[in-house]
Amino acid sequence: MAQEESLKVVSRMMQDDAFSQWLGIEILEVAEGYSKIRMKLRGQMLNGLGVIHGGIAFALADSAFAFACNNRNNLSVALDTSITFTKATMPGDVLVAEAKELHNGRSTGLYLITVTNQHNQQVALFKGTCFRTGKTLV
Repeated sequence: MAQEESLKVVSRMMQDDAFSQWLGIEILEVAEGYSKIRMKLRGQMLNGLGVIHGGIAFALADSAFAFACNNRNNLSVALDTSITFTKATMPGDVLVAEAKELHNGRSTGLYLITVTNQHNQQVALFKGTCFRTGKTLV
């Protein structure tokens, strides 16, 4: 039953998330405190140096973070996030962000999100801390 509710929450979030829709994010897997999502990089995402803008990988990881920390139907917002970029990405690359819960407290949660490309090479590592509001999403 918990898996069903987690998927219901994430589906509702995606329904109202125009930015994640614009990115082309696809939900691969959801479980309590966990999410795995994917997207294909497009030419419109290039920066002035000819590689994909770092904000794109950040946004993908941030969406995975949001889906993982909210999927227990407890509205959670980011308190702190950080990212380390480990490899450049290019148009045509397919990125997967996998969010894993490290801590699930009453008022906060800690998540580690690994972003990999289609060759299973790590391209970024994202850490996020959320605050739990106690309100429901659905």
